[in-house]
Amino acid sequence: MSESKVVPHHIAIVMDGNGRWATRRFLPRLAGHKQGVDSLRRCARACVQRGVAVLTVFAFSSENWNRPVDEVSGLMELLAMALAREVPQLKKDGVRLYFVGERAGLSPKVRDGLAQAEAATAENTRLVLNVCFNYGGRWDIAQAAASLAARGESITEASLNGAMGLAHVPDPDLVIRTGGEMRISNFLLWQAAYSELFFSDRLWPDFDESALDEAIAAFSARERRFGKTSEQILTAHPLPVLG
Repeated sequence: MSESKVVPHHIAIVMDGNGRWATRRFLPRLAGHKQGVDSLRRCARACVQRGVAVLTVFAFSSENWNRPVDEVSGLMELLAMALAREVPQLKKDGVRLYFVGERAGLSPKVRDGLAQAEAATAENTRLVLNVCFNYGGRWDIAQAAASLAARGESITEASLNGAMGLAHVPDPDLVIRTGGEMRISNFLLWQAAYSELFFSDRLWPDFDESALDEAIAAFSARERRFGKTSEQILTAHPLPVLG
């Protein structure tokens, strides 16, 4: 990538299209999810190389329980296998794992696997990888409000923000959705308030380094004003004088 590109500090991705990728190849849908794990590994490595500090991915939504039973059970098995296979390499690569979402409905085996993966990578600092699993944006807001109410704390923007599932990282600068759909599907509803959105027609298993660079380039070309005017942004960050 060009040195002039502004790299987002935090990228979030809706990894959409695994099932369609498999169907187009006359494969079972789970084959697409397995290929999606490979794409996630590749994307995390690319983020480290490009200087991205935080990567957040939507792996399993609270609505995904409505999918066919065999697909859901296969996804749970795939998660267990992925943790066993990927965590040692993630630890070696300096990636710290967080799993964000409701854990009460998960099996003890899955809950233990998530906790062990987080503990194994807790000292890493090169990249924070948040995996949103059994997660929904509305759930996140509701659980944050409920936790504040249970503690008798006032509900303000600041206190609610601090009780969110992603309170340990800044809000995403760039939200990417693959698969050609142009919606955010209950992902980071609170945190994405000022995120730049980028929609890719590529199915997630086909989302490679060049696709990531395309999204970062689009982000770099945009002006982020956060409610201010262009003139105010230029005054605060004047263009360099070329001599």
